Amino acid sequence: MLKKKMEQGIPVIGTFFGMNSTLAVECLGLAGLDFLVIDSEHSPANVESTLNYIIAAELRGITPLVRVKNHNRDSILKMLDIGAKGLVIPCLETPDEVRNVVKYGKFHPVGQRGVAMVRAGGFGFEDFSSGELEKYFEISNSETMLIPQCETRGFLENIEEICLINGIDGIFIGPYDLSVALNKPAKFNDPEFLSALKRILHTAQNAKKYVFIHATSIQAAKQFLKDGFDGVTFNQDVVVFTNAFREAVAEIRTN
Repeated sequence: MLKKKMEQGIPVIGTFFGMNSTLAVECLGLAGLDFLVIDSEHSPANVESTLNYIIAAELRGITPLVRVKNHNRDSILKMLDIGAKGLVIPCLETPDEVRNVVKYGKFHPVGQRGVAMVRAGGFGFEDFSSGELEKYFEISNSETMLIPQCETRGFLENIEEICLINGIDGIFIGPYDLSVALNKPAKFNDPEFLSALKRILHTAQNAKKYVFIHATSIQAAKQFLKDGFDGVTFNQDVVVFTNAFREAVAEIRTN
């Protein structure tokens, strides 16, 4: 399980999933990745297709996280009910918005997540039964991760307060959107951007929250882990797939 690896100090590696194929999920598991982020914000993935990807991930031992399309109750509840092991939540600005994420995504007494006989709870047959509901709440709250994205100026300005909110398990830095929010589009070596990264990392670490970041190169991924990030997403599956075939085709055509 992803969270147990991080608790043991093991850096975790994932990727953003956009190929929308259960076979692709299996291949990512076989490749040795620790987790994938099924992207329902930007990709065509919906609740039903995401369920299939989660099942495929469980089959191949890769932890399925889901980036929800927004921070509304239905987006959060549905993805948790079908078995996502954690959520990456975009477009957040204020501490109150983050508190609502906890309200929707964690069970009593941490939050107010709705209770139903859904897949995540074994439809009532496996993970909880009458008289053991509080134990199920405790386990689920501990094992299901809520990871808001720091990708807006408002979130960055409120990072200290947000990191102290009970029920938040980690912070995910979206470097592209964050750089745009700072008026430094993709200028990842700009001093203001680098200062923001350090602020987020150190604030989250002091609050004992896990910190994830997206990396578009192997070198950047290695450096982020060296800098103390708990996890990285290396690129997107569609980009890695395309680059691999581009390089192969170019090599084959070389005289």
